[in-house]
Amino acid sequence: MQFDAALAAQETFRRAESELGSDWDTAVELEGTFSSNAGSTAREAYESLLALAIRYPNAHSFQAFCIFITWQQATEETIAHHFQTGLRLCEAYLVSREAKDQRDIDYVTELYGSFRDGLWLDEEDETLVEFRKDTPKGGD
Repeated sequence: MQFDAALAAQETFRRAESELGSDWDTAVELEGTFSSNAGSTAREAYESLLALAIRYPNAHSFQAFCIFITWQQATEETIAHHFQTGLRLCEAYLVSREAKDQRDIDYVTELYGSFRDGLWLDEEDETLVEFRKDTPKGGD
């Protein structure tokens, strides 16, 4: 990978404050638990962060944060479930046509490929093909 998912997670999490409104304090507590623990405690915090993300589908920074921490989970506990979750989160993020940070899009696109590789999916699926077709190139 061309970037550090943990650093990207920190950056996107900071930007998510305005997206989460009254749930920001809950997110901070869960992120603190996730970041400072391992095993079942971290996994429970991670699952709670994903549950919070479901309530904020248009919180693009928070969605990117969840993708980045899913990669952390996948590297910590290399099981298909984490790769499948990452794939699902990336697809939802990439198909949304709303404005997002270009760097986040680039990172999520790269992780999308990594999640696919982790599941031994060789062929590019139509989600990524469509995304790449619709992405402006060069001076567009």
